[in-house]
Amino acid sequence: MKKKNIVLIGFMGSGKTTVGIRLSYRLRKTIEDTDKLIERREKRTIREIFAQDGEEYFRKMETEMLREAGLKMKNQIVSVGGGTPVKAENRELLKQLGTVIYFRVKPETVYNRLKHDTTRPLLQCENPLARITELLEQRKEAYESCADIIIDVDELSMQQVVDRVLFELEKKRKEKAMKILVINGPNLNFLGIREKSVYGTQDYKYLLDLIQKKAKETGCKIETYQSNHEGAIIDKIQEAYFDGTQGIVINPGAYTHYSYAIRDALASITVPKVEVHISNVYQRETYRHTSLITGACVGVIGGFGMDSYRLAVEALLVL
Repeated sequence: MKKKNIVLIGFMGSGKTTVGIRLSYRLRKTIEDTDKLIERREKRTIREIFAQDGEEYFRKMETEMLREAGLKMKNQIVSVGGGTPVKAENRELLKQLGTVIYFRVKPETVYNRLKHDTTRPLLQCENPLARITELLEQRKEAYESCADIIIDVDELSMQQVVDRVLFELEKKRKEKAMKILVINGPNLNFLGIREKSVYGTQDYKYLLDLIQKKAKETGCKIETYQSNHEGAIIDKIQEAYFDGTQGIVINPGAYTHYSYAIRDALASITVPKVEVHISNVYQRETYRHTSLITGACVGVIGGFGMDSYRLAVEALLVL
């Protein structure tokens, strides 16, 4: 599962560091720069590493740093060196690390930004613009192949790049929003009426509002469905096979204890399913302790009142 990091890639001078710092304030995420991490570990600058041990040694350090980042970093902004994506192994590590955003830039823009910068080892040559052009062409495919989002930054101010990143991230989030189906079986529509000492005083509309609030918080698309009829529930489960549903939360009601047909319908589709109950069934009548549904689900959540549904949605999101 891809972690929720934001990974910034691009050629030197494309604005990764500046934009990354501004994003960290806007999103309230910490930021790490892999070049800085390498410098701290080596206790010397990138320029000194190149001069003393060569580019190959530095590239090896980049890969080691990415491996460690994959184990340690979560929900952060990560800015990586311009040459990091060139190595195939690094590209795979970057994709695993989070959402990869490529700041695409033209050679002339880089040259104008860095022509007075003497700290860039690869640009200490007779014709820096020609070197920049050559390196950008060499790296183009590597950059683009691992990017989830590409932003052309030449005509944008740093603040405009930040705004564009936020826009593209929100767009991507909506595109990837998990589609969840919540199914309620017989008598759940009578919440607030039946057995208030067991199920509480809140009605079914309250439950629907709670579920949609969770959908808004998480960015999920949650459809709710209730039926008092076994066949209708089976039809809805089968429909989920075809409509792109990615997870199911089901409270089968009394069907929990004797509907082999609902159990088989759930078992026939491969998306993760969570069985949910408002009450703690093990504190109730003995016949409620047996569930035919559990074997077709990844887990069971019950006993937390209507919050059991909220917890079930959260469980699906981490699977």
